[in-house]
Amino acid sequence: QVQLVESGGGLVQAGGSLRLSCAGSGRTFSSYAMGWFRQAPGKEREFVAAINWRGSSTDHADSVKGRFTISRDNAKNTVYLQMNSLKPEDTAVYYCAARLRSPGGTYYLAVSEYDFWGQGTQVTVSS
Repeated sequence: QVQLVESGGGLVQAGGSLRLSCAGSGRTFSSYAMGWFRQAPGKEREFVAAINWRGSSTDHADSVKGRFTISRDNAKNTVYLQMNSLKPEDTAVYYCAARLRSPGGTYYLAVSEYDFWGQGTQVTVSS
C-alpha cells in the first residue's frame, strides 16, 4: 500500500507555470505506475498524464500536450507535473494516483485502473 500527498497547487495568472509534486510513502514507490488526474466543479475526474514505474514511458491528455510534463524521481519517491502556459480551463483539483505495475511496465489512463489516490491540490488559473 502507498500513501500519496500532493503539493504545489495555488493561484496563478493565465500563461504562468506551476509544478505539482506527489510524494509517496514507503520503500516500494518504484513498484507503482503513476498518474495525474483533475476534477473541475460539476465535472467528472479526467485523465491528465501518466508515467510507468521506470519513468521511460509517458502519456498526456490532448488538452495538455505540449504544456504539461509528467516525470518521476524514484529515489525521492516523488512524481511531478510541470504545468506551463496555464489556461483558465486548467482550473481544477489535481490528484495523483498509483497502481501496482504490471509485468509489461505500462502506464494507465483510466480512473478505474488506479488503486490509491492523494487528497488533491487546488490549481486556480485567473484570466
